[in-house]
Amino acid sequence: MTTQEKLDIIVKSCEDKKGIDIKVLDIQGMTSIADYFVIVSGNSSTQVDALAREIDEKLSEKGEGPQNQEGKNSSRWIILDFGDIIVHVFHKDEREYYNLERLWEENQETKEEE
Repeated sequence: MTTQEKLDIIVKSCEDKKGIDIKVLDIQGMTSIADYFVIVSGNSSTQVDALAREIDEKLSEKGEGPQNQEGKNSSRWIILDFGDIIVHVFHKDEREYYNLERLWEENQETKEEE
Protein backbone atom coordinates (compact mmCIF):
# COMPACT_ATOMS: atom_id res chain seq x y z
CA MET A 1 0.00 0.00 0.00
CA THR A 2 1.35 3.41 -0.92
CA THR A 3 1.75 6.29 1.49
CA GLN A 4 -0.94 8.23 -0.40
CA GLU A 5 -3.40 5.34 -0.08
CA LYS A 6 -2.76 5.23 3.67
CA LEU A 7 -3.23 9.00 3.93
CA ASP A 8 -6.53 8.74 2.04
CA ILE A 9 -7.80 6.05 4.44
CA ILE A 10 -6.70 8.06 7.49
CA VAL A 11 -8.37 11.26 6.29
CA LYS A 12 -11.58 9.40 5.33
CA SER A 13 -11.64 7.70 8.75
CA CYS A 14 -11.30 11.09 10.44
CA GLU A 15 -14.10 12.53 8.33
CA ASP A 16 -16.34 9.52 9.04
CA LYS A 17 -15.95 10.07 12.79
CA LYS A 18 -16.44 13.85 12.48
CA GLY A 19 -12.85 14.74 13.31
CA ILE A 20 -12.19 18.46 13.65
CA ASP A 21 -9.65 20.43 11.60
CA ILE A 22 -7.90 17.53 9.86
CA LYS A 23 -4.39 18.56 8.76
CA VAL A 24 -1.84 16.62 6.74
CA LEU A 25 1.68 18.00 7.16
CA ASP A 26 4.42 16.99 4.73
CA ILE A 27 7.54 16.70 6.89
CA GLN A 28 9.74 14.90 4.36
CA GLY A 29 13.31 16.12 4.64
CA MET A 30 12.71 17.76 8.03
CA THR A 31 12.96 14.59 10.11
CA SER A 32 13.72 10.92 9.68
CA ILE A 33 10.88 9.74 11.93
CA ALA A 34 8.14 10.01 9.27
CA ASP A 35 7.16 11.59 5.97
CA TYR A 36 3.78 12.91 7.10
CA PHE A 37 1.96 13.94 10.24
CA VAL A 38 -1.80 13.82 10.30
CA ILE A 39 -3.31 15.94 13.05
CA VAL A 40 -6.97 15.77 14.01
CA SER A 41 -8.95 16.64 17.10
CA GLY A 42 -12.14 15.64 18.85
CA ASN A 43 -14.45 17.45 21.23
CA SER A 44 -14.41 14.74 23.90
CA SER A 45 -12.34 11.82 25.15
CA THR A 46 -14.96 9.51 23.65
CA GLN A 47 -14.54 11.09 20.22
CA VAL A 48 -10.73 10.99 20.50
CA ASP A 49 -10.96 7.24 21.24
CA ALA A 50 -13.40 6.70 18.36
CA LEU A 51 -11.14 8.54 15.90
CA ALA A 52 -8.05 6.55 16.89
CA ARG A 53 -9.96 3.27 16.85
CA GLU A 54 -11.45 3.95 13.39
CA ILE A 55 -8.05 4.79 11.89
CA ASP A 56 -6.47 1.72 13.49
CA GLU A 57 -9.27 -0.61 12.33
CA LYS A 58 -9.41 0.66 8.74
CA LEU A 59 -5.66 0.38 8.17
CA SER A 60 -5.41 -2.93 10.06
CA GLU A 61 -8.06 -4.35 7.70
CA LYS A 62 -5.59 -3.61 4.88
CA GLY A 63 -2.69 -5.22 6.75
CA GLU A 64 -1.21 -1.84 7.69
CA GLY A 65 -1.83 -1.64 11.43
CA PRO A 66 0.19 0.78 13.56
CA GLN A 67 3.74 -0.12 14.52
CA ASN A 68 3.26 1.64 17.83
CA GLN A 69 0.54 3.46 19.79
CA GLU A 70 0.78 5.86 22.69
CA GLY A 71 -1.78 7.62 24.86
CA LYS A 72 -4.75 5.27 24.56
CA ASN A 73 -5.22 5.27 28.34
CA SER A 74 -5.51 9.05 28.60
CA SER A 75 -7.71 9.74 25.54
CA ARG A 76 -6.33 13.27 25.41
CA TRP A 77 -3.52 12.80 22.87
CA ILE A 78 -3.25 9.48 21.06
CA ILE A 79 -0.35 8.82 18.70
CA LEU A 80 -0.57 6.13 16.02
CA ASP A 81 2.74 5.36 14.30
CA PHE A 82 2.37 3.82 10.84
CA GLY A 83 6.07 4.22 9.96
CA ASP A 84 5.88 6.77 7.15
CA ILE A 85 2.84 8.46 8.73
CA ILE A 86 2.33 9.48 12.34
CA VAL A 87 -1.22 10.34 13.36
CA HIS A 88 -1.84 12.68 16.30
CA VAL A 89 -5.40 12.47 17.61
CA PHE A 90 -5.91 15.28 20.11
CA HIS A 91 -8.61 16.42 22.45
CA LYS A 92 -9.25 19.98 21.22
CA ASP A 93 -7.80 21.50 24.42
CA GLU A 94 -4.51 19.61 24.11
CA ARG A 95 -4.25 20.48 20.45
CA GLU A 96 -4.50 24.19 21.22
CA TYR A 97 -1.95 23.86 24.02
CA TYR A 98 0.72 21.90 22.11
CA ASN A 99 0.05 23.52 18.71
CA LEU A 100 2.14 21.04 16.70
CA GLU A 101 1.05 22.62 13.43
CA ARG A 102 2.80 25.88 14.29
CA LEU A 103 6.01 24.10 15.26
CA TRP A 104 6.21 22.03 12.07
CA GLU A 105 4.96 24.77 9.75
CA GLU A 106 7.66 27.11 11.07
CA ASN A 107 10.28 24.43 10.41
CA GLN A 108 8.90 23.95 6.90
CA GLU A 109 9.16 27.68 6.18
CA THR A 110 12.77 27.71 7.43
CA LYS A 111 13.60 24.73 5.20
CA GLU A 112 12.10 26.44 2.15
CA GLU A 113 14.12 29.62 2.78
CA GLU A 114 17.45 27.77 2.82
